[in-house]
Amino acid sequence: MVALTPGIVVVFALILVALVMFATEPVPVDVTAISVMVALMLVEPVSGLFVEVGVLGAPIPMVTPEEGLSGFANAATLTVLAMFILSEGVQRTGIVQKLGAFISRYTADSEGRQLGATVGVVGPISGFINNTAAVAILLPMVTDLAERGGTSPSKLLLPLSYASMFGGMLTLVGTSTNILASELSARLLGRPFGMFEFTQLGIVVSVVGTLYLLTLGRYLTPERIKPRVDLTEEFEMADYLTEVMVREDSPLVGMRVQEALVETDFDVDLLQLIRHNQVFLEPLGPKEIQVGDVFALRTDRDTLVELLDAEGLDLVPVRVDEAELETAERGQNLVEVVVAPGSSLVGESLVTARFRQRYDATVLALRRGGELVRNRLDNVQLRVGDTLLVQASADSIEQLDRNRNFIVAQEVERHDFRESKILVAVGIVAAVVALAALDFVPIVVSALAGAVAMVATGCLRPTEIYDAVQWDVVFLLAGVIPLGIAMERTGAAALIAEGVVASSTLLPLVGVLALFYVVTALLTNVISNNASVVLMIPVAVEAATTLGANAFSFVLAVTFAASTAFMTPVGYQTNLFVYGPGGYKFTDYIRVGGPLQLVFVAVTTLGIVFFFGL
Repeated sequence: MVALTPGIVVVFALILVALVMFATEPVPVDVTAISVMVALMLVEPVSGLFVEVGVLGAPIPMVTPEEGLSGFANAATLTVLAMFILSEGVQRTGIVQKLGAFISRYTADSEGRQLGATVGVVGPISGFINNTAAVAILLPMVTDLAERGGTSPSKLLLPLSYASMFGGMLTLVGTSTNILASELSARLLGRPFGMFEFTQLGIVVSVVGTLYLLTLGRYLTPERIKPRVDLTEEFEMADYLTEVMVREDSPLVGMRVQEALVETDFDVDLLQLIRHNQVFLEPLGPKEIQVGDVFALRTDRDTLVELLDAEGLDLVPVRVDEAELETAERGQNLVEVVVAPGSSLVGESLVTARFRQRYDATVLALRRGGELVRNRLDNVQLRVGDTLLVQASADSIEQLDRNRNFIVAQEVERHDFRESKILVAVGIVAAVVALAALDFVPIVVSALAGAVAMVATGCLRPTEIYDAVQWDVVFLLAGVIPLGIAMERTGAAALIAEGVVASSTLLPLVGVLALFYVVTALLTNVISNNASVVLMIPVAVEAATTLGANAFSFVLAVTFAASTAFMTPVGYQTNLFVYGPGGYKFTDYIRVGGPLQLVFVAVTTLGIVFFFGL
């Protein structure tokens, strides 16, 4: 029996704090992970101080500085970093956009075909480029697919997220969780995952998941957003958009727009200026106001009445809709923009982030799940997954599309795709996979070589590789890896495993395997999938060893469960990507994802027993 030592108590305390921080996110998850790493390295020296003053009898052994920092040099961390670069190289060629155009011709206005195409495309792609990157790339294509076919985007976006998750289980490189789990398996069992180690099981899971999404899942997925005709209608902006004209007696005549209408206490956003049949977009601030100028505004009715009375303005009787707001360039001036994970805008407001000044763009409304915010926008703190209705010039929208802080939820006509590099980029990814699959070199070596090749062949510019990496994921991995080491070192993993083994008297061995899947899946729906793997794999290995079971099967159960968090929007990054654009409620994830999670408990557990044994 494992004794409860001070080291175990400290590790459990840190895990509890980390779980609360991961679930509530008072700070980003990568900051929490690094904080845990630092705390682990401080335990031994700080406990030594308590020994000197007589509070403790001996220092509490934990992790050494070398072990604490080992996450930064870990093969999993470096492989994930390289895979982000490879995914970006493929994205820059525009191949996905070409694929989207081809699919839209096939699917037309059939919702069933659109759903089949969405699931059928994202699954295989997620097996070979990081699945979060796959969803970020495909999200604009899918929303456009829905728009062209008169389908609610809500019916397609949740299946897009779910399919990317089980598609990521087709190969080792489909998700960062697989890569991290492989490293843990190598350290604990001496058996890393091969490139196609669990592909046969991944195919079974993907087929079952696809059938679910096309049948029962299709019925359960709600239509939160009506088929889109007009973005202003989708965001219910009718009472918030209007046009006003400057009268001769207006005190604003001769003043600059910045002073008269931007730097004001009124809750008003200027969208465009119409002067002598010419339409001007941002930047409007330096322009001098003239008699007869017409301004398109976002404001509420009460503020509008005050503004008309105070500033000598007349209401223009015209309906302001998407077409009206896109008259400036006769093209795309209105788009939905999703705040991406790792965005520097998370926790900021539009004012503190200086959104209008930085991006020459105006936010008309914000959607957070099913909640719409259309006034007093300036001081709303932004969160990951928030969807902003943005009006800007075509150039500004293209800049937003290239910015890693955002995912533009409609396809943007870009002129910088390197289409001549399509075969090169795809060939590099294929070579990375082949070299690792043949065991010619470890995956970390082939992935880093592929990243170098992306730059050497011109698929990526040197300055673009840093923007390609999701640094929050890299730091999260580096921060949580030492926690797994501490669990093993102190005996915390063995103690938890002992409790699980005790319950095995009530369950058959396959039931214990299923239990690990269920516990990991529930944990992953609340905290990071990578943190779940680090916490659960050492416990699974200890429990399997004690029971005399196949420890590798238990590792696989934890790995698959950690990558299939269907029941909450915060359980997996891809769920957050679609939360705002789909207009979903929190309960929609339980409604659609709960049954799928139960199906996967049975399918994955039985599949592991069949392919890998107990």
